[in-house]
Amino acid sequence: MTTPPGAGVLDRAWDISPRVSVRPESFGALLYHFGTRRLSFLKDRRLLQVVQSLAASPTAREACRSAGLAPHEIPAYERALAQLAATDMLQERA
Repeated sequence: MTTPPGAGVLDRAWDISPRVSVRPESFGALLYHFGTRRLSFLKDRRLLQVVQSLAASPTAREACRSAGLAPHEIPAYERALAQLAATDMLQERA
């Protein structure tokens, strides 16, 4: 599902696409999509924590809270998650 940036990403349930490999790095992580051959860089370890906790969280907002993000930090993470969803790195859960 392609999601435009900021389109209610936080209040929906997400998971890492099964076609995506996540490789943690000292700077954050590398995400590689085997279908599109797209490589994405997560330049923030907390964003990696959010992405990795999506499957266990009812919404992306809860994943952000569980990563300890302050309310004023969440909009930046919302934009990052929206971009990951738009590039099929994340997929919406039913």
